[in-house]
Amino acid sequence: MRIIDNAKQKVIELTDGGADYTFECVGKVDLMRDALEACHKGWGVSVIAGVAPAGTEISTRPFQLVTGRTWKGTAFGGFKSRDSVPRLVDQVIDGHLDLKFFVTDSKPLHQVNEAFDLLHQGKCIRIMLQMDSN
Repeated sequence: MRIIDNAKQKVIELTDGGADYTFECVGKVDLMRDALEACHKGWGVSVIAGVAPAGTEISTRPFQLVTGRTWKGTAFGGFKSRDSVPRLVDQVIDGHLDLKFFVTDSKPLHQVNEAFDLLHQGKCIRIMLQMDSN
């Protein structure tokens, strides 16, 4: 893995003043702020998809927002669970949506603790738990 020092500044340099969109997906509040600050002044949008530990707070200087940046969060990719989840289930059943591309590992239900350990260690992205057939 390659570590980039001062990734925020590198993004600003490579995008001529800031990215149009940034995404924080790992739940680290310092990265949430960096993602906002790496957005372009005037129109940049920073989306928080990562879930920070319970009780964690994020902060930024008001100037970051007053200058036209937008900071927003998302869950389920913006889907509304009541309406969208049944449609997704129908797409899976009809064969239009293949879930195997979204799963990086699978474990039997009795290995649920090991599955969470892998997630917390960053060794996988999404694990499917298989129900025991007993």
